[in-house]
Amino acid sequence: MPFIREELRERGEISPGAVLLTVCVAQFMVPLMLTAVGVALPSIGRDFHASARQLGLVEQVYILSPAISMLTFGRLGDLVGRVKVFLAGLLLFTLVTTSLGFVQSIHTLIVLRSIQGIGASLLLSGSMALVVSAFPVEVRGQKIGIVSAFTYSGLSSGPVLGGFITGHLGWRYVFWLVVPFGIAASTLCLTRMRGDWRIPQDEKMDWRGSIVYALGVALVMLGAPHLSDGATGAAMMAAGFVLVGFFVFRETRVPDPLLDVSMLIRNRMFALSCLAAMGSYAATFGLTFFMSLYLQYSIGLSPFNAGFVLLLQPVTQMLVAPMAGRLTDRVGAVQVANFGIGATCIGLLLVAFTVGRSASVPLIALELVLIGTGFGVFVTPNTVAIMGSVDPHQYGMASGMIGTVRTIGMVTSMTTITLVLALFMGGEAVTKTTLPLFITSMKTGLLVFAAFSCAGVGLSFGRLRRKKRPDPAL
Repeated sequence: MPFIREELRERGEISPGAVLLTVCVAQFMVPLMLTAVGVALPSIGRDFHASARQLGLVEQVYILSPAISMLTFGRLGDLVGRVKVFLAGLLLFTLVTTSLGFVQSIHTLIVLRSIQGIGASLLLSGSMALVVSAFPVEVRGQKIGIVSAFTYSGLSSGPVLGGFITGHLGWRYVFWLVVPFGIAASTLCLTRMRGDWRIPQDEKMDWRGSIVYALGVALVMLGAPHLSDGATGAAMMAAGFVLVGFFVFRETRVPDPLLDVSMLIRNRMFALSCLAAMGSYAATFGLTFFMSLYLQYSIGLSPFNAGFVLLLQPVTQMLVAPMAGRLTDRVGAVQVANFGIGATCIGLLLVAFTVGRSASVPLIALELVLIGTGFGVFVTPNTVAIMGSVDPHQYGMASGMIGTVRTIGMVTSMTTITLVLALFMGGEAVTKTTLPLFITSMKTGLLVFAAFSCAGVGLSFGRLRRKKRPDPAL
């Protein structure tokens, strides 16, 4: 229903430029707070005498909160208004981030960090829905490409900014770094986004389903890191999978489901695009972990130089995402996405077969650039394909689903690393003595990642059998 978008624009209630800018700020702040705080963890640990497990929770709860709630908030945006949910996220994220700079204990930090993750979930769950609602189909790829570039810029600049600020001003200023951005974006949202996109309907929110889903995903994510510790981790993951299965079963029988499971069966474009995204994230997310250790222990680089090499992948993604968006508008989403995921798969296979004691830094750098190029080219058109395959009143749900499959892919990637290291190294630390075992583990893990990517390639190319569906722009 294009008239809704035009009516809001003509009345001056919604500025498309304001939508794009605020979404870009949100997509920059959220990943920045992940990678920048990660660098500051040693300083936080010294100040609060925190254990390694407590420091791990500082990052884990920030990832966990969006994982268990993004699908819920995406659906909520469809029902109550996408701008309302987005603005609530901006205000909550900014307020809690400000408070994090004043905490006096590690326990308070962990609690506020989890609430900060809820704010991030409110922001990200409907961000793509806002962009799709604000702009016509003809420029959708270009705008989503710009948003993706800001996401990667947050990821890539986080370690650099976090390290510099922690070293010169202290870790508290890492949190305060994004507060001005949050205040500016909140002000812009309040003044230039006074209308809202909401399809009038009688549907209700499935809160019970949200709780079942959240518990299931939480158990899977919390159990994955402990698979090698004994039966506890496996039991948690098994219970989580049972709850997720029950959630899917339940959603087929409630009148107003949180997730329209029938879409995964009837809507081929939506289902294959989501699964291809999951495979792509499962294939690439754990690469940095392996390469960081490999570059330092096998190649002999310093942590700073290793970090510089690892920056090549997200920086490349940041640079190519806008170009991929413009190409998507001209050529079509599926064709561009297929090229991107194919390049990623080739890059992962090259890394898997070339890593070893004799691998050179220039060769690794070229392989990371190839993987970054492929991934950056894939994400934007794949997002366009997902959003374009659903009806306007499902944009929020689809946007939340994008975040959900991304999280599932990341968890799959890190679980693979845990299992491979447990299989070949048995809990031993990486040293000069155990380096051959680590390289064997890494090669095996990279081959598994390449298999995930190949599966994604097959799913992505499977969409070619279906003609592009006309998008009823909102």
